[in-house]
Amino acid sequence: MALLARRDSATRRRPRHGILSAMRRAVVAFPLVALAACGGGVGGSDPGRPEDRRPSILVSAAARGDIGDVRRLLADGVPVDTRDRDRRTAVTAAALGEHVAVARMLIDAGADVDLQDAERNNPLLVCGVTGNVAMLREVLRARPDVRLTNRFGGTALIPASERGHVEMVRALLQTDIDVDHVNRLGWTALLEAVILGDGGPPHRQIVQLLVDAGADLGIADRDGVTALDHARERGYDEIAQTLEAADHARGDRR
Repeated sequence: MALLARRDSATRRRPRHGILSAMRRAVVAFPLVALAACGGGVGGSDPGRPEDRRPSILVSAAARGDIGDVRRLLADGVPVDTRDRDRRTAVTAAALGEHVAVARMLIDAGADVDLQDAERNNPLLVCGVTGNVAMLREVLRARPDVRLTNRFGGTALIPASERGHVEMVRALLQTDIDVDHVNRLGWTALLEAVILGDGGPPHRQIVQLLVDAGADLGIADRDGVTALDHARERGYDEIAQTLEAADHARGDRR
């Protein structure tokens, strides 16, 4: 909800970066705080017989990065795709905790990386938020569906672009991900990079990467404002120059 509130409050005016930065930290911290609040687990352990609690324990072990417990539980026959009460799988919990070795073990055991939890997280979508390229490499081995979307209706490319994760954007653009996907807020990756970015070097690089990948410069937000218009209004001169140059180059080819 914090991210939705932040995105809904973004206007055509220059954003107040202090507020945006604080809210970014809150959104990233929320799932990790939730894990810690459950004693390292994602959904907590339900009372009952020990064998009834093993699925939740697997997710908890993955969330805290305990590769020994994960190995033991899998060997004991706990299904790799078992979910906790928040419908989160162990591999998604490992991605949220950025435990690459644990995710690798779960994927090698056949984990389904497309399964989404109650908040619509899955390992690929989590990578878009964290920017962890090493984790992404493990997830890509499992051939994820790059079309799946988060609770805002966006693919992994959109939060990666907004958050300034240059190498994540570069890596995602090497997949079949849709560079022009529009989320429920009416924004593409390019629009988010400008509207929610700070105009600094990472976001300038991301805009260039998206342009080079063929991003449609003419897609506007719900108010009819394009990425170039937003860049000009915010004083992001270098981004505006990148978009203007791309627009002129494409016009010459038409």
